[in-house]
Amino acid sequence: MRQINRAFTRRFIVLSGLTVALASLLRPIAVFAADAAVTKLSAQELAAKLAAKDFFFVNVHIPYAGEIDKTDAFIPFDKIAENLSKFPADKAAAIVIYCRSGRMSDLATKELVARGYTNISDLTGGMNAWKAAGLPIVEK
Repeated sequence: MRQINRAFTRRFIVLSGLTVALASLLRPIAVFAADAAVTKLSAQELAAKLAAKDFFFVNVHIPYAGEIDKTDAFIPFDKIAENLSKFPADKAAAIVIYCRSGRMSDLATKELVARGYTNISDLTGGMNAWKAAGLPIVEK
């Protein structure tokens, strides 16, 4: 009986170790895939894209702290899952996300990637970087 328990324990330990090792190997792949689905835009790059706007443009900052002209929607960063119907049905559609500093938009882009969206851009530094570049913020 003891030999059976020892054999079982050894197999359990080996399998547990393999499971942990495999999980640690796959985690960077998942993180890389999420990061690869998001393009970081500078304020200047976004300004150029806005000149010929062909994307869904979303402010995810809460509470309201202003906006960039041509914003299509205001969806709180922590309510993305509840508001998927407001996003394009085509998960390959171009979407640009921003907030005030970049923290909330980073979280929102990760949620969208987890939901299968593949063509997301994020304004690096958010509206703070936009203002620092001398670009206007609209306040309503």
